[in-house]
Amino acid sequence: MNAGILTMTDARLHYEMLGSGPPLLLVPGGNGDAGVYTAAARTLTAHFTVVTYDRRGHSRSPLTGPPGEERVERHAEDAHTLLTAIGAGPAHVFGSSSGALIAMELAARHPGRVRTVIAHEPPAVGLLPDAGRWHALFREVHDLYVREGTPRAMHRFSTETGLNAPPPDPAGLPPESRATMARVVANLEVFLGRELRSFARHTPDPAALDGITLAGGVDSRGTMPYRVAALLAERLSTPLVEFPGGHTGYLDHPRAFAETLHRTLYLRGHRPARTRPAILDA
Repeated sequence: MNAGILTMTDARLHYEMLGSGPPLLLVPGGNGDAGVYTAAARTLTAHFTVVTYDRRGHSRSPLTGPPGEERVERHAEDAHTLLTAIGAGPAHVFGSSSGALIAMELAARHPGRVRTVIAHEPPAVGLLPDAGRWHALFREVHDLYVREGTPRAMHRFSTETGLNAPPPDPAGLPPESRATMARVVANLEVFLGRELRSFARHTPDPAALDGITLAGGVDSRGTMPYRVAALLAERLSTPLVEFPGGHTGYLDHPRAFAETLHRTLYLRGHRPARTRPAILDA
């Protein structure tokens, strides 16, 4: 594995590259970082040069300027800057959760930089008919975080969104996984304090997403992120691709998740770059 630091004007991005083949950028969501994709990436390296990274302000990617409210647009530009810096020509891009919002924004802003995009359970609540309920909830979660701290806020968030899978017991994890868990727990401060509300306000324009593949976890059916993915797929007249597991299937079923991702890209995505991401038929 090759690891590096990309220095920008207001942040330093930790990134990792492994494997060989066409570039595949994995964009973490929420409080995740590069480490959440490690197990799945090991399967993918037989087919791709897998690029993972810690998003700005998360884990090993410290801000070098004053912190502020995070924006999807800024994170999409970070992804573009990273792909440019490492010389990755049109890349396959996979993003999960808020990482899916970033992946879609990257495609809308820089269509020539991406070959295919798979957006797994993007929480674009503004597209839902009950958007007001979700915006109100996220304001409540943020306020609860400010008043009472992370545990109470995350309990409320998890209960209301249905994203309440219990974390694994650290004692049963290898050292590498324990280190990742420690980092992502610390990242909850960023997620709750600076990202949750602003990312929820970001609503992608379906007209700019021609060729995007929407995906959802088979165990996520009925949850808010799955509903968004299904709605977007319907608006784009493209089938929804189901992946193993739930919202974090790449952690719970890494090999099966990676195999599904590879199969989806192989069957639908190995096409020349276009002015828009390649259309992925089911």
